[in-house]
Amino acid sequence: MDYKKTNAPLTTTVYDLVDLAEQTGNIYETVSIISKRANQIAGEIKGDLEKKLQEFASLNDNLEEINENREQIEISRYYEKLPKPTLIATQEYVDGKLAFTNVAKQKDKDD
Repeated sequence: MDYKKTNAPLTTTVYDLVDLAEQTGNIYETVSIISKRANQIAGEIKGDLEKKLQEFASLNDNLEEINENREQIEISRYYEKLPKPTLIATQEYVDGKLAFTNVAKQKDKDD
């Protein structure tokens, strides 16, 4: 999923825990799924930001060049305004866009 085109809220939203745990039957499992996805999204965002900011890196930066680089500041501001990875992951979960399996439950069914 493209985190730039998400419909996740920019601020924290309150969800009913019973409704959130409906798919898994266990709120702790639900939180684990959402947190693992949030870590994946955070890694994607960090990688993209580092790629874009690396264009501005030079070996002989002086203080004036660092302060005057408006493009770099605009890129950083754009990424700061994105919804947090946990909000994006929670919205993906609520929308049913996350695929997940419980390995322990799968082993029990196979045995």
